[in-house]
Amino acid sequence: MGAGHHHQLYRPGDSPVHRLPPQCKLVAVLAFAGVVVATPREAFWAFGAYALLLALVAGVARVPLTHVLRRMAIEIPFVLFALAIPIIGMGERTEVLGLSLSVQGLWAAWNILAKASLGVVASILLAATTEPRMILLGAQRLRLPSLLVQIAMFMLRYLDVIMDEMRRMRVARESRGFEARNLMQIPVIARSAGALFIRSYERGERVHLAMLSRGYNGSLPIIHELSGSGRQWGVALALPVTALAVLGVSLC
Repeated sequence: MGAGHHHQLYRPGDSPVHRLPPQCKLVAVLAFAGVVVATPREAFWAFGAYALLLALVAGVARVPLTHVLRRMAIEIPFVLFALAIPIIGMGERTEVLGLSLSVQGLWAAWNILAKASLGVVASILLAATTEPRMILLGAQRLRLPSLLVQIAMFMLRYLDVIMDEMRRMRVARESRGFEARNLMQIPVIARSAGALFIRSYERGERVHLAMLSRGYNGSLPIIHELSGSGRQWGVALALPVTALAVLGVSLC
């Protein structure tokens, strides 16, 4: 895979978090998310402790708060959905700032917002400290289905190529005076989308034939041997283990 594909989520650096093997970070984030999901919604202080743990990881990784907050915009649809639950919820009602809200809806909204936000922040920190291709290599190291990993690798590799093709087609349309102002232009956009699909399909066929001619047998060769030492696993798993300890205390 091309080494030059640095996407906006990734922040190059040389922090201890950056240096951890990707498979260690993947397992740590998944385990941390599992602990967060298992936490009772009434354990407010536990969620605060989880947030502090993530803030500590961000500090060690030297990921600025602004970087995290900007990328949390992906959570906006979930936030809007959560805010609507107390309004449309049934059952016992209570007044908050003059609004009649469902008690169960308020609990459900808090549960969604707290757990989703922590999961999103953990994912952002993973993406900020690990190149996308390294995440996929880590997934391959964890013995995820090879076919799925290969599909994701090629999607990552050729995403920029397809986007460049879309930009060239848009420039070609605009150079001929086309402007998408109303619904009358939908047929032109649809034909452009069809042409892009055909070009992408034909490119995929050419790439596949080129791979077969070079000895491709259904699996990609592993160029980077990603092995994690016991110390590296211990450092990575410190996050979910500490979160699990917080969960244990909250259940007592």
